[in-house]
Amino acid sequence: MILVYEYMSNGTLRSHLFGSDGNPFMTWKQRLEVCIGAARGLHYLHTGADRGVIHRDVKTTNILLDENFVAKVADFGLSRTGPGWDHTHVSTAVKGSFGRQQLTEKSDVYSFGVVLFEVVCARAVINPSLPKDEINLAEWAMRWQRQRSLETIIDRRLEGSYSPESMEKYGEIAEKCLADEGKNRPTMGEVLWHLEYVLQLHEAWLQLQQANPTEVSISGGHQSIEASQEHQEQQTSTPQSHIDEDQV
Repeated sequence: MILVYEYMSNGTLRSHLFGSDGNPFMTWKQRLEVCIGAARGLHYLHTGADRGVIHRDVKTTNILLDENFVAKVADFGLSRTGPGWDHTHVSTAVKGSFGRQQLTEKSDVYSFGVVLFEVVCARAVINPSLPKDEINLAEWAMRWQRQRSLETIIDRRLEGSYSPESMEKYGEIAEKCLADEGKNRPTMGEVLWHLEYVLQLHEAWLQLQQANPTEVSISGGHQSIEASQEHQEQQTSTPQSHIDEDQV
């Protein structure tokens, strides 16, 4: 068996986060747009077919970027067709970066939550050279997120260039993705919507900064994830949230 990839001139998301091969720094807006693109691709995998597809190996090296930094999900060597209507999961041997014995679409959601923390912290998921309590990125980041202090550990290159409100909402959705039980995690469609909301917050902040550089926040920035979900339900569907097979 072989895997055939579309050529993606900007390589992997990981290479840009870690600055390898002389890749330029990614702004907060660029990182959000890449996360949205990847979420849209996974949403399509989960819902775009009768049984759906579980990727099983969602990580930053499997998110590729084209010449315009449009993200596409790649590497389906471990993917499995989702369960039928009479089953709740796919049973499988443990494989991939975050494989599980019983797989559902929520397994991909968990892995995507790890990606979200890797994107904002710009560090490896596992780094044995760090102190014991920092080796595992997911565990380390979740401790800070539960204290609502995620900004303490984010990529220092982002300092002063992101909307605090957007970072707050970003941390909330990443935390929900890493819920211990799959039933408590959002769907990829919900993750996609919230990430688009995070981007809207940041873009509004950027416009405000341009108009008045002394302003550091925007109104409505302290809504909870649940409040923003209520806001979503009151609106018509966002054009950006459509299922897009081009992201896969």
